[in-house]
Amino acid sequence: MIKITYVYKMRIIMKKIFVLCPVILLICSPVLFSQSSNDTLAYLITCGPGTETYSIYGHSALRIVIPEKHTDTVYNWGVFDFSAPNFAWKFAKGRLDYMLDTEALKGFLKEYYFEKRYVFSQKINIDPVETRKLVSLINENLKPENVKYRYDFFYDDCSTRIRDLLEKSIGEKLKYPLQETGRIPSFRDLVARYQNPYPWLKFGVDLIMGSTSDKRAIFRDRMFLPIDMKDGLSKAVIHRSDKRIPLLSNPEILLDFDAPVIKQKFLISPPFIFTLAIILILILAALTKSRKITRLIDLIIYSVFSVLSILMIFFNFFTDHQQMKWNLNILWLNPFIIVCLIMLIMNKTGMIWFRVVFFMSACFLVLHFILPQDFNIAFFLLAIILLVRSSERSGFDWNPLSLPHNPQSAGL
Repeated sequence: MIKITYVYKMRIIMKKIFVLCPVILLICSPVLFSQSSNDTLAYLITCGPGTETYSIYGHSALRIVIPEKHTDTVYNWGVFDFSAPNFAWKFAKGRLDYMLDTEALKGFLKEYYFEKRYVFSQKINIDPVETRKLVSLINENLKPENVKYRYDFFYDDCSTRIRDLLEKSIGEKLKYPLQETGRIPSFRDLVARYQNPYPWLKFGVDLIMGSTSDKRAIFRDRMFLPIDMKDGLSKAVIHRSDKRIPLLSNPEILLDFDAPVIKQKFLISPPFIFTLAIILILILAALTKSRKITRLIDLIIYSVFSVLSILMIFFNFFTDHQQMKWNLNILWLNPFIIVCLIMLIMNKTGMIWFRVVFFMSACFLVLHFILPQDFNIAFFLLAIILLVRSSERSGFDWNPLSLPHNPQSAGL
């Protein structure tokens, strides 16, 4: 959904040398564009998915053609500045600003040709009055004080910005089809369609997306995804003089490439890897009675889970990303895991803390189906690993894998 053009990357490099160039561009663009005529044409641009993490969802842009002035310009709301101070921290906190960028169509297409991604253009059937309104709104977006905006993956991105401009330009005459019957997909379901070929990416996204992502996405909500917006707006109509005019028409393929086909490799997928890890841990627990070796294994395991637990704390309480709030993965990736790691580092028994982790992991496995969040199958396997390792250090008499209660007697 995010397009980062090579032209723009070069612009970032030159930014420190020619500080005034972007300012001049932003000041001049509205003036040039405001001189549109009645033959101005608007098009929806939809770009196919790529193979990079940021590009797997596709991309949307607006194309404005003014034949009288021989201009063909693309307006793209999916650009951000890699050179921004504290880029990674702002991105994690949900405080990274995205911006509107303009580029000639030929330049816009170059990157997609290089990446072998299809580009689809559809004429937007708005009349001259609506076109002028659209032009005015774009000009407003181009002002220096408005060119940047706070990105929101579900509700304010490169696609929803275009949808919102069209709704404002056309007004109540724009009509969407009635809500379809049957199961309405959630936001998580929608993004999963694009993530399924990348199981580790899906694992990571499912891990940090909270229960708010399981809200059902109605017809209009689904347009945060470029291809879904193309399909959705293709079903929309404009009521004008007792006529129903399709919002989009005259589809044209600007670049013709097949969507990438990614072969899924089960043997390196999270479920397979974590299943092997469970088997290996059970074998080591059964064969290894040395507390030193066991402690080393647990130090590694609890270090990894502690990092994940810290992520849960951060994304639940310290980020502005609303789709990451109320993440119920914190039930099994809970802060008590960190306490257990401290106990291991200090070479303390800490039996009570391991029991807390054990019971929280068990509760998650038993009660997950009533929780208001969908969970990746790999999470259950990770919870089982926690269950096994915490039970071994909980001193349960019923557990044949339990370590001796007295660390000193075990040669610790």
